[in-house]
Amino acid sequence: MSIKPEKTTIFFTGATGYIGGSVLQRILQHPEANTFDITALVRDAGKAQLLETKFGVKAVVGSMEGFNKLSQLAENAHIVVQCAEADRDDMMNAILGGLKKRHEKTGDLPILIHTSGAGIMADNARGEYLSDFILSDLDSQTIERFAPPAVHRSVDILVCKADAEGYVRTYIVLPTAVFGFGTGPLYDAGISKRSPALISVLTAAAVDRGRPGVMGTGKNAWGVIHVADNADLTYLLFCAALTGNSELGHGREGYYLTENGEVTMYELCKAIGTALVEQGLAVEAEPTMFTPDERVKYFGGDAFADLFFSNVRGRGDRGRRDLGWTPKHSREDMWKEVPEVVEGVAKKAKGSA
Repeated sequence: MSIKPEKTTIFFTGATGYIGGSVLQRILQHPEANTFDITALVRDAGKAQLLETKFGVKAVVGSMEGFNKLSQLAENAHIVVQCAEADRDDMMNAILGGLKKRHEKTGDLPILIHTSGAGIMADNARGEYLSDFILSDLDSQTIERFAPPAVHRSVDILVCKADAEGYVRTYIVLPTAVFGFGTGPLYDAGISKRSPALISVLTAAAVDRGRPGVMGTGKNAWGVIHVADNADLTYLLFCAALTGNSELGHGREGYYLTENGEVTMYELCKAIGTALVEQGLAVEAEPTMFTPDERVKYFGGDAFADLFFSNVRGRGDRGRRDLGWTPKHSREDMWKEVPEVVEGVAKKAKGSA
C-alpha cells in the first residue's frame, strides 16, 4: 500500500496582478501540482471565489497591510512566492517573521521567492544620456553597493539578511521593464491584470497630450523582458527550490535578473507616437519634453518619472547559467504589441471622457 506524500504548502501573493498571475499559472501547470496546497492572499472576494472554484487555490481575502494575517499565512507555508509588493519593509518583515517562527517551531528551512525589480540600479539620467554601465546579476558585490533610497533596496536587504541568519532560503527576481499581454486561464477568467504597465503609462500620457513625451531626449535605456519569460524564470527557481537544490545561488548570491534585450525611451515613445499617427489619434509622432506639470499629471511627480527615464541596463547571466533559462521573446515582440496597447488605451480614454 502506497503512502500518500504530504502536500507542499505554498503561500502566494500577487495572484491578481500582471506579473503574479503569469507566475501562478506556471506553478499550476507543474506536473506535480496536485501535491501542492496553495493559498493566495487577494483583496477581491469575487476573485477569491474564482480562484477556489475554478483553479483549486485556497484564497484568503485580505491586503498586504494585514501584517498579522501575512505573518500567519507565511508561517503555514514551506514556500512563499511574493509577487505583490517590492517596496514595503513592514510587509516583508511580517512575512519573514512568519517564516522565522516556522523554522523555530518545526526545524523546516522554508523558501522565499521574492519579486523585486531591476530599478535598484536606476541612475539619474533623466533621459539625457545612455550609460555605459551594464550590470551582471552575478556581480553580487556591486548589487550590494546599491542602497536606499534606491527603489526596492530596503526590502531586498531584509530578504538577504534573513537568508544569512539561516532561517529561510531566499531568491530575488529582478525583472527589467516587463511587456507582453498576459494570456492564459487566470487572465481569461478576469482574475489577473492583462496589460503591460510600462507601455500603458507612456501611451496614456501620449493619448492625453496628443503626442508622445519624454524627459530630456529619451536617450536612456531599460532592459526589457516578456511577462511569460519572467514567469518562466520564476517557475524554474520554484522547481529548483522544490527539489532542495542546495547548490543554487541564494541570499546575497541569489539575485536573478530577467532581461532579453533593451530599448531606449526615445525608441519606445517614438513607436507609440507612430502608432498614434497611424490610428488617426495624433498628427505628430516625434516626442516632445514633458513639462514639470505633466510629470506630476502622468507620473505622480518627478520620482516616478525619473525612474522611467533612468538607465537600467543589465544581464540575466545567473538564470541562464544555473537554471538553463532561455527567454523566447525579444524587443521586436514589444514593437508588435505597441499598436494594440495604443488602441486599447485610446478606447478607454474615450469611454471615460
